[in-house]
Amino acid sequence: MNVVSESEQRTTRTPSGAMFGLAAPSQGSTEISTWRVELGADSATPVHIIDREQVWMPLSGAFKVTIDGEDGEVKAGEAVAIPGGAVRQLTAVGDTQALVAMAVGGQASMPGNEDKKIPLPWAE
Repeated sequence: MNVVSESEQRTTRTPSGAMFGLAAPSQGSTEISTWRVELGADSATPVHIIDREQVWMPLSGAFKVTIDGEDGEVKAGEAVAIPGGAVRQLTAVGDTQALVAMAVGGQASMPGNEDKKIPLPWAE
């Protein structure tokens, strides 16, 4: 059994929030990466693209979600599946936490610069 705990070494902090790495290839997972996200009130992710489907499951609070120009909201007790390749942005409604799952190997890019892939350290 491989139990993975959050650690400072597997935590990435950005101006918009923090990602706490859990299951990932570097932690023994071969197919799925998971991490916990914390965003402060009104914080937003950058507008970006991930090349793999992601499932966001809020644990507390809610997120305004924009996927390919379509707006919605997801709150604790719900989940939203974001297709791979979709332009997305998530904005916290109050202080929020979510668990995120994605197939291993996902990378990010920015709209208009899709050729420049950005690794996701919390998912490696």
